[in-house]
Amino acid sequence: MDTANQLASGGTFQVLKLPLGFIRVLEWLFAIFAFATCGGYSGQLRVSVDCVEKGSSNLSIGIDFAYPFRLYQVSFEAPACEGMRRERVFLIGDYSSSAEFFVTIAVFAFLYSLMATIVYIFFQNKYRENSRAPLIDFVVTVVFSFMWLVSSSAWAKALSDVKVATDPDEVQLLISACKVQTNRCGSVHGSRWSGLNTSVAFGFLNFVLWAGNIWFVFKETVWHKGASRLAGGPSEKQASTFDQQPYNQGSFDQSGSSNTQGNLGPPSEYSQVGGPTSYTNQM
Repeated sequence: MDTANQLASGGTFQVLKLPLGFIRVLEWLFAIFAFATCGGYSGQLRVSVDCVEKGSSNLSIGIDFAYPFRLYQVSFEAPACEGMRRERVFLIGDYSSSAEFFVTIAVFAFLYSLMATIVYIFFQNKYRENSRAPLIDFVVTVVFSFMWLVSSSAWAKALSDVKVATDPDEVQLLISACKVQTNRCGSVHGSRWSGLNTSVAFGFLNFVLWAGNIWFVFKETVWHKGASRLAGGPSEKQASTFDQQPYNQGSFDQSGSSNTQGNLGPPSEYSQVGGPTSYTNQM
């Protein structure tokens, strides 16, 4: 407890109120939702086969499938409507690559967001003093933004294919007994897709979060700070030059060679350099 209290007291949790830290926490949270809704999914559909011989019919055939959606490995037994014989039927399709790619990106994004948040809180000074850390953070943020877009798009397309492959009307076509017109086949119920639809929504939401955080991470890099100095350099130099040479009313230069002191009239007959000269001396 003492160690935890020391870490908590030494950490600067104020960074969580800034966009840089607050968005990282949101990225960490929504990454959990993304891989949990996809990786933890399991669905079931049911079809019915009503044979002419009622004794061999099965009106509730359950078909279970789950992540990573290697449907070609999912099988079920259906009546062949030829006596008591049964056949094993396999679903069609393999969508594991897109699903696993999406979950992998979500897991790595979760780990990186957690690590970055810890660095922001407990090692903020070292993060700002080291020029490499913000650059690495910026590059990783850009990469994850792109990967979220790619993985979410791929998983959205794979999900639509999974829905078609597990449609009860499509599954019936795989059963040989359903190809005979005298037999009746139907769908009892399909699978629920709310969880997987939510995973796709969280995927694109994560893309928006990571893409929006690029600017706030970029502001911590030397690229942005150097550009700010270059942009503010000429104006600061002009301001300092103007301050060093203020306007001196009544003098045109600092040497004092021409001092008018606001006297713009004609020159006097008496010279101030040699003192007053009398009229007799001039004669």
